[in-house]
Amino acid sequence: MFMSMFLFSFAMSITPGPVNTVILSTSINYGLKRTISYISGATIGFVLLLIFIGFGLHSVFISYPFLLKILAILGAFFVSYIGYKIMFSDAKVSIEDNGKINIPGFRDGFLLQWLNPKAWLACISGTTMFSSLNGYNSLITFIIIYFITCYICLFFWGVCGDRFALILNKGKRMKYFNMLMGGFLIISAISILFDFF
Repeated sequence: MFMSMFLFSFAMSITPGPVNTVILSTSINYGLKRTISYISGATIGFVLLLIFIGFGLHSVFISYPFLLKILAILGAFFVSYIGYKIMFSDAKVSIEDNGKINIPGFRDGFLLQWLNPKAWLACISGTTMFSSLNGYNSLITFIIIYFITCYICLFFWGVCGDRFALILNKGKRMKYFNMLMGGFLIISAISILFDFF
């Protein structure tokens, strides 16, 4: 049971998607250290979503499936917005008026998970597979395994971005990379809509 929980959470966390694309792009542009806040937000956001669905929200979506379609629309707009920000971001660190670096942070990672219908579907399918009628022990174990696995997988994407920065930090490569990553996010947002409609 532990192995199947780990394999499920690993496959869902390591495969490319909007969250991993933002982590890769942010880490390439700003370094791993400045990406950890986003990684933490995405991990905590997903696990809280998993907890809410596992302990009752799942039945709401079974009763009202149209809510998932509304979520798909909101999620597609948010993912497109993040994609746009990445596409047209400076290839250098930008400073806002208050002196803070303008990069995706904890809140962005948290929100992206809650507005990502694929994250909702992963939570629904995971809780369905690993819940037990005999109590919550199995679900709690799954949530703990998922938290650890998700954080490690997202951190891995951050490390990859940090390493790729050495290759891309020449000429206009970073600008083209940002446009490519932003474009991927916008395409993934469109595919979310196609999947649901």
